[in-house]
Amino acid sequence: MKRRDMLGMAAFAALAATVSLASISTAQAQDKKFHIGFSQATTIEPWRAQFNKDIIAEASKHPEVELIITDGEDKTEKQVADVENLIRQEVDALLISPKESAGLTGVVQKAIDAKIPVFVLDRNVDTKDYTQFVGGDNKLIGKAAGEYAVELMGGKGKAAGNVVEIWGGMGTEPAHDRHDGFHEFTDKEPGIKYLLDQQSGDWKQDQAYNIMATALRNNEKIDLVYGHNDPMAYGAYLAAKDVGREKDIKFIGIDGLPNEGVQLVNKGELTATFVYATPGAEGLRQALKFLNGDKVEKTITLPTEKITKDNAAEILKAKGL
Repeated sequence: MKRRDMLGMAAFAALAATVSLASISTAQAQDKKFHIGFSQATTIEPWRAQFNKDIIAEASKHPEVELIITDGEDKTEKQVADVENLIRQEVDALLISPKESAGLTGVVQKAIDAKIPVFVLDRNVDTKDYTQFVGGDNKLIGKAAGEYAVELMGGKGKAAGNVVEIWGGMGTEPAHDRHDGFHEFTDKEPGIKYLLDQQSGDWKQDQAYNIMATALRNNEKIDLVYGHNDPMAYGAYLAAKDVGREKDIKFIGIDGLPNEGVQLVNKGELTATFVYATPGAEGLRQALKFLNGDKVEKTITLPTEKITKDNAAEILKAKGL
C-alpha cells in the first residue's frame, strides 16, 4: 500500500474516532441529570399539598432534573433525618421548607458545609449562609390583613371590636411575621380588643375549631377572627356556625389557594384571604439557574393579593374553577 493511502486511511480513522468521541460526549451531556433534593415539612396541609404539586409540575418541564422529594411528616426530627439522607446522596442542590427555623438550622448548615447549594423555601432558618430564600413576605401580608381588619371594624381612627387571632406554629417565623404585620395596624386602634393570648392552632383546621369554640363560650361578642392561614380561619367559621354566630363575625385568612381559600370567600364563609403563593416552582427554577452557572439573588419575594367577594369569582373563572 502506498504511503499516501496509508496516511489517508490514518487520517480517516482519526477523524472517525474524533466524531465518535464527540458523539459519546454529546450523548453523555444529554443523559446528565441534576439530582435535586426537596425536603418538605409536611404534606397534610392543603397549601403544602399544592406546594408539592407545583414543584412536581415544574420538574416535569426539565428532563435533565431528577427530583427527590421527602416528607417530614410534620416532625422536626423526621425532617432532619430526611435532609441528612439527601446530604449522603450528594444531591446537586437542596431545596428545603422547614417545619421550624431553629430545629432545621443545624442540618441546613451541615448541607452548606458539604458544599451543597441550599435554597430555603417559605420558612427561613437561623443562618444566612444559604444560597437563596424564596417565599412570600409574611410581614407584608400580615400588614395587608391588619389594614383590612381596621377597615372592616370602622376605619382608621374609628375601628372598634373584639378580635380573635389564631396563630400558626409558635416556633415558625411566618406565624410571628403574620402576627407582627397585623398588629402594626390594629394596635394603633384603641377601640380594638384582643380576646386571646397567643393561642396556636398549629396551622390546622381542627385545632382552630377547638380554640374558637372555647372563645365563643367565653365571649358574648366577637367581631373578627384573624387566622394565620385559611384552614384555621375556616375552622373558626365552622365553630361559630355550629352555635349560630357565624353571621355576626368577619373571618380573615391567608393562603388564597383557588380550590380552598378563594372558594371559601366566594361562598361567603371567609370574608377575605390574602395570597401566599407556593414557592416550589420558582425555587426549582432558581436552583437550575444556579446549577447552570448563572448568578441568583439572595432573596426572591413572591407577590400577594387581597381576595374578597368582589374579585373571588373572577379569580376562580380565570383558574377554570
